[in-house]
Amino acid sequence: MKQNHPFHMVSKSPWPIILSMNLMTMLTGTVKWTQTKQINLMILGMALSTMSMIMWWRDVTRESTFQGNHTIKVKLLMKTGMIMFITSEIMFFMSFFWMFFHSSLAPSIEIGMNWPPKSIKPFNPMEVPLLNTIILISSGITVTWAHHSILSNKMEMSNKSLMLTILLGIYFTILQKWEYQQSSFTIADSIYGSSFFLTTGFHGIHVMVGTLFLMVSMIRCMKMHFSINHHLGLEAAIWYWHFVDVVWLFLYLMIYWWGK
Repeated sequence: MKQNHPFHMVSKSPWPIILSMNLMTMLTGTVKWTQTKQINLMILGMALSTMSMIMWWRDVTRESTFQGNHTIKVKLLMKTGMIMFITSEIMFFMSFFWMFFHSSLAPSIEIGMNWPPKSIKPFNPMEVPLLNTIILISSGITVTWAHHSILSNKMEMSNKSLMLTILLGIYFTILQKWEYQQSSFTIADSIYGSSFFLTTGFHGIHVMVGTLFLMVSMIRCMKMHFSINHHLGLEAAIWYWHFVDVVWLFLYLMIYWWGK
């Protein structure tokens, strides 16, 4: 059947319904884990959800790279969708910053009208947090290097810079985990502990997701899936990583440095 429009009419796929069922399994398992400390159902749901996402993204890769279904119009709409997704993530973190400033600028009597609360010993912003800031800024430079290498048709250089970015992302995650282990307070220690671990924890999750995103992009780059004019998957990963960088800068300045 001849197609007289630039849009991609997606064929029937089992992955949306399967992924939704697996996500429900994971969320049910998460609730069970918090109530009974039994983690098996949550791990099963996470494993099944990951497998479903891999298969779904495999089909999208085939549609774009081998079947040529991602026309200029389709790519424009996908870029718009990515921008809207990142905007929603910005609003997500804005809610955490709002919570932090609401609690810190007018400390309630329940926490002694002090910020941070008297029993809380905050992290020194000039130690591990500063190192993590330098790491993420450096990763922003290397991922931009990867993008410019693609635009210059230097695929080997792009692979090297993507690998360097991924290593920096993993290094950041390891340091964040180490910092959590050294913490003198927990998520249950007043509004300070809740706001600190919620904000930095969700940012850490975004770093891990962004690292995986870049890993997939690097593998695709090594398989020559990208070209000068067609590298939307890598471009989306780069946008996401820059979002992670910028959020961390605000997080460092507001929570580690100003909120100390």
